[in-house]
Amino acid sequence: MAAQDFVAHLEGLVRKKDNAALARLRHSLAFPPGSYPPAFPHVERFVPADAHERDAYRLALYVVAGLFARHPQQTSRSFASAFADLQRRRESGSIEQRFVALLGADPDNIANYLRQATTLLAADGIGLDYVQLIEDLSRWMNPYIDPVRRDRIRQHWARDFYRAAQDEHKNPKEGQQTNG
Repeated sequence: MAAQDFVAHLEGLVRKKDNAALARLRHSLAFPPGSYPPAFPHVERFVPADAHERDAYRLALYVVAGLFARHPQQTSRSFASAFADLQRRRESGSIEQRFVALLGADPDNIANYLRQATTLLAADGIGLDYVQLIEDLSRWMNPYIDPVRRDRIRQHWARDFYRAAQDEHKNPKEGQQTNG
């Protein structure tokens, strides 16, 4: 519920056309998550009271705030299936390579990979589920999480990506044929 409230707050900034706030949040992506003070007013009120500065949920909120400010298109589509849609639209193997590289990201550099990926999604107008992204990142960015649990998140993203690609292969657009 807290993640939904946070995304609703970000959507409110877009509705109010608070371009200054959105610019601060976008700019926060140039800094380690949670270290850019101008972004604090828009994020800290959603951080649980008992969270410490390196709390993974807090860091996930900062990453998502910056990503959302770059591409404010909330949908029900997971990040991985949105990226599979991007691959289909562009018919580019480099998109899959970027996705696989992202899956190998560690908690300290996942934000950089997502920033680049979200820029690509924005260029094609493909939205994603930021609420789910917060939940996923709060586990991915947790330095104390068991690596096996982190791998489960990666595996889930991989399944989403390749299933979405497979679904398109099974249900091609009218007039297209597939081999296979």
